[in-house]
Amino acid sequence: MGERLGYAPGVFDLFHVGHLNILRRARQHCDRLIAGVCSDDLVVRLKGRPPVVPLVERLEIVGSVRHVDGTFVATVDDKIEIWKQVGFDVIFKGDDWLGSPLWTGLESEFAKIGVDVVYFPYTTHTSSTLLRDALRRLGPQPDSGPEVRSLQEK
Repeated sequence: MGERLGYAPGVFDLFHVGHLNILRRARQHCDRLIAGVCSDDLVVRLKGRPPVVPLVERLEIVGSVRHVDGTFVATVDDKIEIWKQVGFDVIFKGDDWLGSPLWTGLESEFAKIGVDVVYFPYTTHTSSTLLRDALRRLGPQPDSGPEVRSLQEK
């Protein structure tokens, strides 16, 4: 039996423990793990707003996680098209998508080509949306005072 290649798609914006949990659990179910990181343009198309952290930085963060063997920049939302490019044997997703019309359809399509779909528990106490909302509530922060600037200049 050959190597089992896993694929974990996501935006991975404002990287947090929920992202780490998905990647850690995913790596336990495959021999190699590719993290699919959505391009900035794809995030705008999917969510109507750009990510806080730009793609190049998200790739560096996700690629540095020890559970990840490689990264892939997702420029389309079509998971079958991504499968054609990456060739994964199993795809991982948070269980907040379990039973959704989109993923129910994808499960059926993936079954036809021999790809397993594995869901992991969603980390309810944290998410990029919660972090983004917390940052928005904080609002713009005042510029550093003269004491901080003088220390930075030294």
